[in-house]
Amino acid sequence: MSVAAPITARIVECYGRRVVLELTDKSRAQAEVFGKRLKVVCGDHVRIEDNPATHALQVMEVLPRQSHLSRIDNRGQAEVLAANITQLVVLLSEQPKADPYIVDRYLAGAELGEMKAIVVATKADLGFSESFIALLKEYGNAGYAVFNVNMHDEQSLIALRDVLKDETSMLVGESGVGKSTLTNALLGNHAQLTRELSNATGEGRHTTVSSAMTALPPGGALIDSPGVRDYAPPPVNDLQVGFAWREFRHYRNKCKFNNCLHLREPGCAIITAMEKGEISARRYESYKRLINLMRQLLPSHERR
Repeated sequence: MSVAAPITARIVECYGRRVVLELTDKSRAQAEVFGKRLKVVCGDHVRIEDNPATHALQVMEVLPRQSHLSRIDNRGQAEVLAANITQLVVLLSEQPKADPYIVDRYLAGAELGEMKAIVVATKADLGFSESFIALLKEYGNAGYAVFNVNMHDEQSLIALRDVLKDETSMLVGESGVGKSTLTNALLGNHAQLTRELSNATGEGRHTTVSSAMTALPPGGALIDSPGVRDYAPPPVNDLQVGFAWREFRHYRNKCKFNNCLHLREPGCAIITAMEKGEISARRYESYKRLINLMRQLLPSHERR
C-alpha cells in the first residue's frame, strides 16, 4: 500500500519491530517500526509514512497516550503493555483457583493508569463456592462492577456486552482463566473473520506472546492479552499506592494526618473502617503487600 503523505493509524497487533495497523478507513495493513529507539504497543496511535525505497509503511512517531497499562518486567523496569485503553476487564475464576492479590494489583494498575475497571468471574457454569462468592463480594463492596459469566450461554454475556460497548477494553488475568474463550464468545461470528484477517497479515495471532485488538460488533474494541503468572504495576511512592485502592476514597479525608499512609498512624480512618468491617481486611492486607513491594523497587528518596 502506498501513502502519499504522513497519516495516522492505530496499532492493533504488535510483533517486535513489525506491526499491524488499523487505518482511518478501518482497513488493516502491515508496517515496520522505524529506528531502534521507537517503542510501540497495541493501542498506540501513530504517525506513519511510506518508505519510498521499499514502498512499505513505516511507523515514525507514537502520538501522546491518553492512558496505558504498565507492569514491572523481570528486570524491575516499567513496561507498557497496551495504550489508549479506557477500561480494564480483570478476569478471575475458581478453576484454576484465582490469586486475589494479582487481581488487586491489576485493579491498582487500572486506577494508577486512569482507566475504568470491572471484574469478571468466568466459568459460572461450573458453580461457585461460598468462599469464591465472598471474594467477589469484596470487589463489589470496593466499588467495582462484578459480572458472572458462563461463556457458553449467550444470556449471561448480555450485561457484559453493554459495559464493553464503545469502550476500548483490555482483558487481563492469570493463565487458564479463559480470556481467549471469552473473546471468541463476545465476537461470535466475527471471531472467524478476525482469524482470517490476522492470518492474512502473514504474522498469525499468538495470544500467548502478544496482545491483539479486535473491533466488537456492537461498537468498541477488545484487546486480548497473554495469560500471566503474576502482575504488579510499575513503582510508585507510598501515597500513590493508597490512591490505587478505590474503597479508600471515602475515608482518606477523615484521617488525622494529611500524609497518612494507613499503616500504623494514629487517627487513621481507613484502619478504623477495616477494623469495623467496612473495608475488607484481605484487601487491606493486599494494600500493605503492594506498599512493601513498591518500597523494594523505589529508591528511598522517592518513596514519599
